[in-house]
Amino acid sequence: MLSKEDERLLGLLRTNARASVSDLARELDLSRSTVQTRIQRLEQTGVIRGYVVEYGDSFLKSLVSAHVSIKVRQKLTTKTNNELRQIPQISELYAISGEYDLIAVVQAQSTEQLSHLLDDIGNLDGVERTNSSVILETKFRR
Repeated sequence: MLSKEDERLLGLLRTNARASVSDLARELDLSRSTVQTRIQRLEQTGVIRGYVVEYGDSFLKSLVSAHVSIKVRQKLTTKTNNELRQIPQISELYAISGEYDLIAVVQAQSTEQLSHLLDDIGNLDGVERTNSSVILETKFRR
């Protein structure tokens, strides 16, 4: 279980993972060493797995994003997942129930790049078929 202080610390880190321990300590009204210890414990227990780069709004708005549903030959699922992991334009990959096996969230710098990316995904060994939907507008993101 996370304490209230841990939850507040995680909230601050989600807002700005580059915040200094001193700034976090001031915001939480805790000592610097206490905050450092909490961060280390959260990392060691796997609550914090890592720190990532978050794109700015203007850059994100310039990208063309799409959801790509992917039907995979069952015997090649692991191989296909590994190949999809190697495509840097795929930001997320979900296993799903239903007609398709996976949904990939892809981001390209142009519709032309998106078209080539969809061809690359469709041509992977193990991919039976794909269906893509271009994201026109993000209404909200949490």
